[in-house]
Amino acid sequence: MSNVDPLLLAAARVSTFLGDQSLSNASGFFFERDERLFLVTSRHVVFDEASQHFPDRLEIELHLDAVNLTQSTGFSVLLYQNAKAVWRQGRDAGSEIDVAVLELDRSRLPATTVLRAFTPAHLPSAESAVGIGSSLLVVGFPLGFHDAVHHLPVVRQAVAASPYGIRFQGQGFFLTDARTHRGTSGAPVVMRDPAPSAATAALPWLLLGVHSARMDMGDRDLVQDESLGLNCAWYADILLALTA
Repeated sequence: MSNVDPLLLAAARVSTFLGDQSLSNASGFFFERDERLFLVTSRHVVFDEASQHFPDRLEIELHLDAVNLTQSTGFSVLLYQNAKAVWRQGRDAGSEIDVAVLELDRSRLPATTVLRAFTPAHLPSAESAVGIGSSLLVVGFPLGFHDAVHHLPVVRQAVAASPYGIRFQGQGFFLTDARTHRGTSGAPVVMRDPAPSAATAALPWLLLGVHSARMDMGDRDLVQDESLGLNCAWYADILLALTA
């Protein structure tokens, strides 16, 4: 196995298409539960009425060799079957939750596929110390940018900008302070696990959230005021409901 951090093999570059027409770039990551494998991304990556973004399939990039990371392939995932959406999305009392989950058919993956997946064991417990200002990482593909030779994402440093565990303004997300761009939607927001268990030792990171979008103020003076530089990250425990 290459000496690359397994975190980088848990993230996936996502491209959206309508037929053969390329539409957008985004980020995603793998989540495993009860031997079932899922791709997680932002819901607006697969369907967004506001921007009239209606792809019919995704393509993700998969590594094929644990040592030679230059070896990869594209893997196509249909978004509709018999005219019905195949992704799962959530809703809570506050709003729609900007997270989408698609189950991947393991039997269709190339036999030599190399990836790492988060599991329910990677979700933080009540005892996990995620304080204001905690150092976090956002692992993704900003503007589609990545190591195109080794097919690896880049990481941006972030900090927890609102109290973790409290729904910001009553919605199911917390805030991060990080420099982000289009294409980062769907990226995992993680913190290094200070005490990995046997279940998480192979991927020693806590999965805190799913990066969604930049937070801005509608009345900001676009000339005088810079962007806040804050982002929404939906709490990752929604994945327990979406993968049940």
